[in-house]
Amino acid sequence: MRPLRLLALAAVVWALAVQAAPVPAGRTGQVVSVSERDFAAARLGRLGLDALMEKDGRVYLVVSADECAELARRGVPFADETQRLALAAVERVGAGGGVNGAFHSPYEMETDLRLLEEAHPDLARLSEIGRSLEGRPLYALKISDNATVDEHEPAVLFAGCHHAREWISVEVPFLFGKYLLERYASDATVRALVDASEIWIVPIANPDGLQYTIDVYRYWRKNRRANVDGTYGVDINRNYGYAWGFDDQGSSPHPGSDVYRGTAAFSEPETAAVRDLVQAHDIRAMISFHSFGQDILYAWGFTSEPAPSDAELGAIGRTMAGLIEAVNGTVYVPGQASRALYVTNGDLIDWAYSLAGAPSYTIELPPVDIDHGGFFNDETAIAAVFEENRPAMLYLVRYAIDHPLLRRPLSPVRRERSVLSQTRKPKLVLRQP
Repeated sequence: MRPLRLLALAAVVWALAVQAAPVPAGRTGQVVSVSERDFAAARLGRLGLDALMEKDGRVYLVVSADECAELARRGVPFADETQRLALAAVERVGAGGGVNGAFHSPYEMETDLRLLEEAHPDLARLSEIGRSLEGRPLYALKISDNATVDEHEPAVLFAGCHHAREWISVEVPFLFGKYLLERYASDATVRALVDASEIWIVPIANPDGLQYTIDVYRYWRKNRRANVDGTYGVDINRNYGYAWGFDDQGSSPHPGSDVYRGTAAFSEPETAAVRDLVQAHDIRAMISFHSFGQDILYAWGFTSEPAPSDAELGAIGRTMAGLIEAVNGTVYVPGQASRALYVTNGDLIDWAYSLAGAPSYTIELPPVDIDHGGFFNDETAIAAVFEENRPAMLYLVRYAIDHPLLRRPLSPVRRERSVLSQTRKPKLVLRQP
């Protein structure tokens, strides 16, 4: 076994061993599971716990020492799953070198984006759209036939890594950009799409959090905001402006929660950068990639009421699901986010859709559950996950070109508690996108 391989294994084992040990108050530390019945009876869904998934009658949570104590105080029996998941994670460490293997760090992504721009100067333009809290650049790669010229063409955005631990969400949008640039000269379909549109790739919306998952703690989710109570992080996918803070079920007002929404809409520089990019262009469609779960989700997330163009959103989602399944047989389930998964508010997709009704989707990438890897994708699966998503991404670009947006921005919603969200039981409760 090569030294880099040994180093990667040792680093992952160490990081997960730390998770299993007692941790300081307020820090996320271990993975536990509780029964669905106990989860519901103790009303744990109201605590803003970091939920991974629901499987075989049990709910899996990443918890801190304080949260473990709260479970005990409420008399909720739980099983420590950390060691089992640690062993599964070690089995998935590949030979790409370093702790993150073939997955990109923020610096590695910057290098590869610059190489793409240099190799395709007429088709690619790399822009710094903002800076993170820790000063890391936030990059957007524009792909078009005249990339350095603003031709006011229909635009489509593909974004990744709002949540730091979702490493596969970085790779799919990046590989799509690489595919378009490398196939432009030889593939008539690709050339037609690139000539008629602007395709924007933002592979890492949360570079500080991503670097933290590599250096310190693999399960970290939020950005690295230093909160007033001594905790860290805002969930930037609860920090967008439409229905921000609508209720405390779709996001949390508590800084220690992994779905903490921040002090105000767009309080975080990461979301402000994406906002400014979207508002500066004619964005007609969007995909925000996440993991894990194999879902295709669309507005609304903040309420179970259907969106104004629910039928259109559903039809596009079903088409994309069919195109994905045709590649490798992988089933992605389309549906309205609040009904198919659970309630969210202040997320990118609701906000983007609210601007002009642009078809906007969260795609939860494989695997389907923890036992198949969870956030620890096998790096050898990166290419396969991209390949199965590629036809759906191409289709959405074509759809955006062919369908102008004629709708006005939707009216803002007031912050209030959603009666529907309190009474509805979602099909799947967890796996926060």
